[in-house]
Amino acid sequence: MADKLNFVMGEKQPAKTEALLTLLNVGTHAAPDWAPLGIRVTSSSTEMDWQKEEVVDIIGNVYANIKKPITTQTFDAWTLNGADRAQEHLWNLGIKDQDTSALQAQDVLRVHFYAGSDKSPFAERYEASTILIDSLGGEGGGNLAMPITITYGGTRTTGTATSEGGKITFNPDSAL
Repeated sequence: MADKLNFVMGEKQPAKTEALLTLLNVGTHAAPDWAPLGIRVTSSSTEMDWQKEEVVDIIGNVYANIKKPITTQTFDAWTLNGADRAQEHLWNLGIKDQDTSALQAQDVLRVHFYAGSDKSPFAERYEASTILIDSLGGEGGGNLAMPITITYGGTRTTGTATSEGGKITFNPDSAL
């Protein structure tokens, strides 16, 4: 992949929120089946904690030390929706089975459709992400919601993604 990526939206056009797609592998590692996260979610944001530490040297100069970011993403509120494969997968792990080990080993793909090229957008895969169900409920007379928080973890593999017939395929960068 090129060292520098370009944004692919038109000149002076903003990137749309839907140009950043998060997907959950509901298949196997060898045969991933990527299901989108966030169907019926109206707001999601990614936070990056760089673990910044500010220090002052003996001369009085201020410096900041940072580490690799701890990246989290929230999906709130995520209305329970029939045939949402990602939601059913997480509901079974978190609500039905309370399988903490499985919730800490989720394979997540982020596709940045606004960066790279129209046919090969930048993508990043995290094969040991933690996904926690924050709550289950809602207002009386409303819809049942299950907000979640992802902490991206494990090895970060970068590459590109392709989409054919609604099916996403991750293509990792070649090893140097």
